[in-house]
Amino acid sequence: MDIRHLVARVAARASELRARIRRVERRETVAFSRWIENTNNLLHLTVLLLIPLLIGVVTFVSNSVSTLSFLLFPPLASGSYTLFSDPEGQYASPVKFVLALTVGALCGLVAFGFTTWVYGPTGTTIVHPSSAAFAIFLAGGATWALDIEAPSAFSTALLTLVTGDVNPEEYVVSIFFASVVIAIVFSVWREEFYERRAEYLYGTVKGDDHVLVPMRGETADRTAFFAAKLAAAHEAGKVVLLDVLSPDETADTHGPPSGADAGTEPEVVSPESTGSPAADAAVDRLETCAHDIRTKLGVPVEVVVASGDPLSATVEAAGNTNSDLVVTPYEEDRGLLSDYVRGLFGGQYDTVAFRSTGGEYRWRRILVLVSRPGDAAHAMIDFATRLAGKTGSVSVTTCISAEVERRPAEAKLANLVETAEGNIETRVARSEVTKFIASNTATYDLVVLGSSGERSAASRFISPPTFERIREIDCDVAVFDRGN
Repeated sequence: MDIRHLVARVAARASELRARIRRVERRETVAFSRWIENTNNLLHLTVLLLIPLLIGVVTFVSNSVSTLSFLLFPPLASGSYTLFSDPEGQYASPVKFVLALTVGALCGLVAFGFTTWVYGPTGTTIVHPSSAAFAIFLAGGATWALDIEAPSAFSTALLTLVTGDVNPEEYVVSIFFASVVIAIVFSVWREEFYERRAEYLYGTVKGDDHVLVPMRGETADRTAFFAAKLAAAHEAGKVVLLDVLSPDETADTHGPPSGADAGTEPEVVSPESTGSPAADAAVDRLETCAHDIRTKLGVPVEVVVASGDPLSATVEAAGNTNSDLVVTPYEEDRGLLSDYVRGLFGGQYDTVAFRSTGGEYRWRRILVLVSRPGDAAHAMIDFATRLAGKTGSVSVTTCISAEVERRPAEAKLANLVETAEGNIETRVARSEVTKFIASNTATYDLVVLGSSGERSAASRFISPPTFERIREIDCDVAVFDRGN
């Protein structure tokens, strides 16, 4: 074998391996970014990484300063976990965190001094029972009176009694300064990252502003206005109206496109010089709709006419126009989702299938149904707030089957809507989801729900997706599928 041929083969194999590794890295990066959009996952990761780092820093300082006791760390670790694991919870106040630890330590110091005065000094490793009881009594009374009740206050009250070689007074001072450091870090993290996590982590907040609309069926114009309302919420928003013709309709001037017989190679037909009556008619129809959108919503609109297989042409047009969201009219075939929409669902682009009832081009009262936290739920809420605007209202709802599920469901919804803006309410309904929709949609203009794309085929066979079970309702429906 020629040495040059061997080198070329090795280089080709190496290039193929690098490309495969890059694909795996991109796939894992996308999977992680969607995993971290779940607020619970974000908080668990923060607790896992940040608290050990903070405790490590305090340990380093304590090793350098002999007057600091290692007994600092238990209450600091537990208090830090309380702060970071529930940043909006009852104990998530930096001021109360510092005061609770310090007041607890002061109560321990008072109890230590009182029992020493009454009973005399004891050994460094022996705690008089009355000291422990009095310290907890004082800590409970003081934190209750100051409204700074926190579990960590009781630990510092007791640990002040067993400070070893460190004077109790020095322990109280060190607890104060160490807790101030933790509180400052928590405040910065919460204000600069956690409260703004939508800007950094949620994809639809940063993207989904270039919207491709396949103009299919009788509700295409209404679907285009729906898509334009989504795009109008972003300054860089743009709408692309797409019509896909069969190869025969463009054969007059172009001939059969390359690969058209196989239905796999769509061809873009230039709107400026089509020459085909069918293509010219398609351009005129698209331009008429585009003019209405530009006039009423002020959103830039582009028109594209393609030839070939509808699904392949749509995917290629989305890539060519730099679109990150596809909004298509909802289609059914013999009672099931059409192959075209099913092909878009589970594809590489975020997709909304819009089912219209033919009402006004306004969606002011919107119901968003979520079943689990994650990127799809955040995207649906984001879309709903875009459509509702400043004057509309959004109701984010989840359905439960037992009362014991209510508190976790309320916490889940609170995390989901926390970063969204606008008039938003949360509802937890103890009801089967289709019954809830049937009895409540009369008061809404739009229902937004997921495609159940994360469920397995077996699960969807046993229990069909919700959108396939709600056919007769009195408002529009938007079914969202997160792209791959």
